[in-house]
Amino acid sequence: MKSESPVFFLNDVLTSTSGTMMSGLPETVFRGVSTDSRSIKKGNLFVALKGDHFDGHDYAESVFQGGAAGILAQDDEKIRRMKVDDTFAVIKVDDTLFALGEMAHDWRKKFPVPVIGLTGSSGKTTAKEMIASILGLKKNILKTEGNLNNLIGLPQTIFRLTDQHDMMVLEMGTNTRGEIRRLTRIAEPDIGLITNVGPAHLEGFGSLQVVGEEKGDLFLNMPSSGIIVVNLDDEAILTAAETWKGRKITFSMSPNADVTVFDIERNGAKGVRFNLAIRGNTQKVEMKITGLHHINNAMAAAAVAVAAGMDLKNIAEGLSAFRPFHGRMEIIKLRNGAYLLDDSYNANPASVREALMTLKDLKGNHHAYVFLGDMLELGAQADEMHRKIGMLIATIGVKTLFLQGDYAGMTAAGATEGGMASDSILFLSDKENGTDFLKKCLKKGDWILVKGSRRMNMDRIAAQICEDFGRDKVSEENKTDY
Repeated sequence: MKSESPVFFLNDVLTSTSGTMMSGLPETVFRGVSTDSRSIKKGNLFVALKGDHFDGHDYAESVFQGGAAGILAQDDEKIRRMKVDDTFAVIKVDDTLFALGEMAHDWRKKFPVPVIGLTGSSGKTTAKEMIASILGLKKNILKTEGNLNNLIGLPQTIFRLTDQHDMMVLEMGTNTRGEIRRLTRIAEPDIGLITNVGPAHLEGFGSLQVVGEEKGDLFLNMPSSGIIVVNLDDEAILTAAETWKGRKITFSMSPNADVTVFDIERNGAKGVRFNLAIRGNTQKVEMKITGLHHINNAMAAAAVAVAAGMDLKNIAEGLSAFRPFHGRMEIIKLRNGAYLLDDSYNANPASVREALMTLKDLKGNHHAYVFLGDMLELGAQADEMHRKIGMLIATIGVKTLFLQGDYAGMTAAGATEGGMASDSILFLSDKENGTDFLKKCLKKGDWILVKGSRRMNMDRIAAQICEDFGRDKVSEENKTDY
């Protein structure tokens, strides 16, 4: 269902943002909120955000000419220089980003629908989609789209909320201390989930302990009437949940949790089967996923669904209906009978390890080829973490390792230290993506893993592999069917 643009009266904006009206008409009505001058629609309120390399104030005249009804601004000098009509609403606030969040919070409070907020070092997008797959069986769900999970993106999702929605699922990302606290206060979730805590964005946080504290802010800032979903297998999450006095739903690989799984059966490229147990009741589940971490995501989604009031049968049905998204542990069968494991969307040490161990399980006695780009935002630990990944690669039986990025040398050093032959490691350049090499050696049953942080553009390599070898007919007709 297409969401209607939110409608804000001028006085409501002034109240929610503690803003001051510098010009405009008292009867002004805003239809929709935009932070991008390139996509302004008639009647929009434009929020002039400021960053290190941009300043929305510079586009005031442009959005005025484009039909915007007003602007939310913070720069006094640039407000004075704006060449706009007196009828154009100019609202002065102390901080436009903060004001954007306050408007979103007020909009969220207009609708008495349960809100689910989730964060984590890895797996949060997959968990979000699994949650939506379950809840969508019975409810009209509004969920975070793409990577709109930060202080700009989350409000954009909330502004899409209408009285036609039954529930909202919000993903929360962070790379700076304090972001999760702010996002939680904006969203005010009724159900909170932290998928896991691992070494991601260490450049911004400095240590794994601080990462845990940042993620833990979700629980610390939720309303006491809410429900938290706790991963009993993650010590950092247990620490974050210690002070919570409200309701908890737990999940774990061990049987002492509210939600657990047992009798896991791996079926190669076709996925996994397992028994899902919720408070003693069990249901067989068959999913088109690979890797133990995805089973953890499935447990997390099931636990959230329990908190949301879904029964076991519907939870199992929703999990079975889930399909991996493009670039997230997506298995693509190629026309020559080989397989591409496309996990190119993003990377951190935990997700790279998970992808490599999954590859080890999937390849069996066949050859495996790995394309690996740098893991970014690891700060002072970057060298060591790339070296350790290289050592892991050496242990899982990789035929050829293709590397690119500033840390390729460290990864290679780790791989050779672990016993991998140096002539099995190739360094890619801008003009070479390694696919020509594959054409000479890739056989039926072989596996290719493509992995790296988003800015490394590993998705281009995955796309080139698909172009060179072609998708299997079944995969092309139904890209989620293995």
